[in-house]
This record gives sequence, structure tokens and C-alpha cells, in this order.
Amino acid sequence: MDGVGDRPDPKLGMRTPLDAARTPGLDSLASRGATGLVYTVGKGIAPESDVAVFHMLGYRLGEEYPGRGVIEAVGSGVDFRDGDLALRANFATVDDHMRIIDRRAGRDLSDSEARELAEALNEGVRLTPPAEVVFRHTVGHRLVVRIRVPGVKLSSNVTNTDPAYRKVGGMGVATTGGGEMRVERAAPLDGSREAKLAADLINEVTDEAYRVLVRHQVNSARSRAGRLPANVILMRDAGARLPSLPGIDKLHGLKMAAIADMPVEVGVAGILGMHVERSPELFNYDWKSSKVLELLNSYDGVYVHLKGPDEPGHDGLPEVKVRSIEIIDGGFFKPLLADLDLERTVVAVSADHATPCQLKSHSDDPVPLLVSGGSVEHDGSRRFTEAEAARGGLGILDGPDVLPTIIRQYLK
Repeated sequence: MDGVGDRPDPKLGMRTPLDAARTPGLDSLASRGATGLVYTVGKGIAPESDVAVFHMLGYRLGEEYPGRGVIEAVGSGVDFRDGDLALRANFATVDDHMRIIDRRAGRDLSDSEARELAEALNEGVRLTPPAEVVFRHTVGHRLVVRIRVPGVKLSSNVTNTDPAYRKVGGMGVATTGGGEMRVERAAPLDGSREAKLAADLINEVTDEAYRVLVRHQVNSARSRAGRLPANVILMRDAGARLPSLPGIDKLHGLKMAAIADMPVEVGVAGILGMHVERSPELFNYDWKSSKVLELLNSYDGVYVHLKGPDEPGHDGLPEVKVRSIEIIDGGFFKPLLADLDLERTVVAVSADHATPCQLKSHSDDPVPLLVSGGSVEHDGSRRFTEAEAARGGLGILDGPDVLPTIIRQYLK
């Protein structure tokens, strides 16, 4: 459940959204299962979803990780080759001095608006030859940027232009600083020609994209309607090579499928050799529950990434987060559990990271874990909440240890 972890919130009577939500489906799993806490990537790290999902699937990544940009490029079907530079980007809103007003352009940018803006960027942005750039819209305010210089292998050892995330090795980590934010200039992190060239090109893309976007008709119409214009792009998590990882079947001995919607989760699943199903609608939880049951006839396991709780966490809306959790419980878990044979199936529920509403960003808090079904012994847990998980019999785990522990204890 994307970003479901949280902290006690005064707007909820010092309960977390999970604690405040009515979740009979998850409660039924907890009443026969065991709970615990998970540091998905590591203590003190507020991770992005990409590296957190890899870790929760059993992969312990370090300096060799190529970055979220590459994962999203793969997940969105962008032509990417080793030596290209791929970056995750947001359409955002800035003033005339490049001060950031909203990192997501009000979070109300429609897919049709964003596609039109991306097409304008592809037509209007021209880099210093022979460099080439491609913009691919994915969902909402999100897009992927790929930069290529024929005959040159670019370096990903550069900083982000998005000040909300910093680069730690190949990972993106949420920053904790508040106050005024500005679009940052990319800088090389080493003295190589390839890193300097990459940083220069990223800055050129930033400037060119602003020139195209600031006068585009979509943004003129948004401003007239009192909405924030999407007049800049913020880039982060540069990558310059495809990851080299063993398939999930080799790592765990399981034939796995995935149900994912966002390019990052689709990219993770595809890179790890899973069969990937994409739902017709992002929040069509009933379809997803039916598809899980169908896939379990052909696969040993199914990884399901459920969007919903993360965005209200970023927006600081605990009541909305509560409602998103309740919708998932009723729309996904209720129909799933009505037809799932829990004597023969193990269900594990957790999160990729916490997104506390009070922070409006990812945090380094551990996330709750619930394992139920099969031979799992009940540890006295009653609900899937942070407080229950802190007392649970599973204890505190590292993300990469979760799936191997489940396989070893409950599937063998």
C-alpha cells in the first residue's frame, strides 16, 4: 500500500490514518496473522518508491543502483541504451525568479494537458548538437526525460534540479528541509568530462523547457482559470545504464506476476522478470482483486502495488488518507478475501515507505508489516496499524529480509 505508513496526527485525535480507518478486511487478516515493522531501505533513510520496492522484493541495492530515471524509462517504454541519461521529472510551477510555487503544478494537471505539454517539449526543445532529448509523459504531472549524445557515454554522477530529493549513491532520498525552494542547477559530482557534460545538458534542458512551457497555450488557459501553470520541469535520479540483477525466479525460486500501474513499479517488475498486468484504471481495486485470483492459478505469487494513500500524505490531508485506506480495504481486500483460500495462501501487506501527513513527504519511519494465512501463527495482533506492528511477533525487519523470511518460514 503506497505510502500508507504515517505518524499520530492531531487532526485524527493523535491516531494514524491506519488506526483511524475502518478496515474489516485487514483486521480479519491481522486476527489470524502476525505483524511487525520494516525499515524498507535502512534506518535514517527516507526512500523513494523505486529502491524501496526493490528492497521489499528481496534485493539489497547499493552504489551500483542505476537510479529511478532508468527504471521509469524502462517502465514507460522509452528507448534507453547504456550511456544515455534518463531522469524522472515533474511538471511544476515557478515564479519569474525560479522560486518553486508547487512541485506538482497544483496536482491537477490532467493527462491530456500533460501529454500536450510533453509533445510541445519534444517539438520545441533543441539541445546543442549532437545532443538529443526525448520527453515522455507518464501519469499526471510525471514524465521521463532521456538525453542522448551519439558516440558519448554520459555519466549519471550529477545532482538533481529538484530540491525535494538528494542523490545518495544511486538512490533518491527525500530531503527534510522546508522553507523556500528554488530550481537547482545540476552539478557534476566528480571531475569527469562525462559528468560535466551531463550536468550542462540537464541545465540546458531546464532552460529550454521553461522557454517552451512558460508561453504555451495550456498554461495560458490554466492561468486564466485560476490554476497553476506547469511552466517548468524538475529532474532527479539520473541513471546512465540498465541494472544487472538476477531475476526474481532465480533469487527466490518463485514464478511471480505483478499488478502495477505507475512506470516505476512496472519498470521494477519488468526488470526482475515478472509477468506484468496493468489495470484499466488506477483505482479499480475490484479489478485488481479479481486479477490476483486469476494470476494465482498460473503463478506462485503476485506482487500488487496499490496506489491511494501516498498522495494525501504528500498533500497533508489525513482525513483523505483515512478514506483512501478504507476504499482499498473495501474495494480490494474484501472481495479478495471472499474468494481466497487462506489455508493454502500467504498474504503479506506492507508499504514501500511512510508518507506522514504532517511532513508532506516520505520519511524514514519504519512501516507496518502483516503476514497472514498458510501456516502463520497468530501473535495476538488485532489490526494492521503502526502501534500493533510495533508489538507484533515478527519484530523489526530490514526490507530485503521480508520476502526470504516469509518463504523460509511459511512457504517451505
